[in-house]
Amino acid sequence: MRAAGGVPPPEVCALSAAQAGPGGRSAMAGGGDALRALLRAANTLLQQHRYRAALAVLKGFRNGAVYGAKIRAPHAVVMTFLFKSGSLREKLKSIAQATYTHSRNLAYFVSTYKGLMALQSRLQGKKIPFHSFFAACIGGWLVFGENNPINSQIIMYLLSRILFGLSRLAVEKGYVPQPKQDPFPLVAGLIWGTVLWLFEYHRQTLQPSLQSSMTYLYDDSNVWHDISDFLIYNKRTDSK
Repeated sequence: MRAAGGVPPPEVCALSAAQAGPGGRSAMAGGGDALRALLRAANTLLQQHRYRAALAVLKGFRNGAVYGAKIRAPHAVVMTFLFKSGSLREKLKSIAQATYTHSRNLAYFVSTYKGLMALQSRLQGKKIPFHSFFAACIGGWLVFGENNPINSQIIMYLLSRILFGLSRLAVEKGYVPQPKQDPFPLVAGLIWGTVLWLFEYHRQTLQPSLQSSMTYLYDDSNVWHDISDFLIYNKRTDSK
C-alpha cells in the first residue's frame, strides 16, 4: 500500500530501513575490520627482526626525503625572493625544483648508505668503522657527484663541519696540544679575512649564492641617489 501522493506509509519506510540498516552497517564494519587487520599485519611485520635492515633502509629513505624538503624549502624561498628576478611562477618553479632535488638526493643517499652498511656487516659478520667511511664514499659519489648548485651547497656545508670536527678530534686524541686560549676568535678573523679578500679580488672563485649575498652587503651599499634607495630600497627601479 502507498499513502496519498505515492509516498510509502511510515511503517513500510521503517521496515525498509530496518532491513537495509544492518547490511549497510555490516559493510562499514567489515571495512573497518579489514583496515584493522591490515594495520595489525603491518605492525607485526615491522617487529620482525629478520626484516629490520631492509625496513631501516626504507625508513631512511623516508626520513631523508622529509628532512631534505624541510631544510631546502625555507632556504629556497628566502634566497629566491631576495636575489632572483623573474615572474612569480618562475620563482615558485625554482623553489619547487630546488626542494625536490635536495629531498630526492638526501633520500637516495641515506637509503644507499644504510643498505651498504647492512651489506658489509652481513658479509663480515660485524660492524667496523671502515664500513661507515666506505658506504658514505660510495653514496656520496653516486648521489652527490654531479657538480650543481644544490650539491655544492651541501658539500660546502659538510666541509666546514668536517674541519671543525677533525680539529676537535685531533685535540681529543692528543695529536694537537690543548690550546691555552679559545682559538675561535682567531679562526673567525682568518675566515672573514679570507672570504672578503676572495670576494674583492677573486670573486669568481666563490659560490654564486655567497657572491649574491656579499654583493648586496658590500657593493650595493656603495650606491644611492636619494633617500628612497638610501634608506627604503636597495636599488631604484625607475630611470631618474
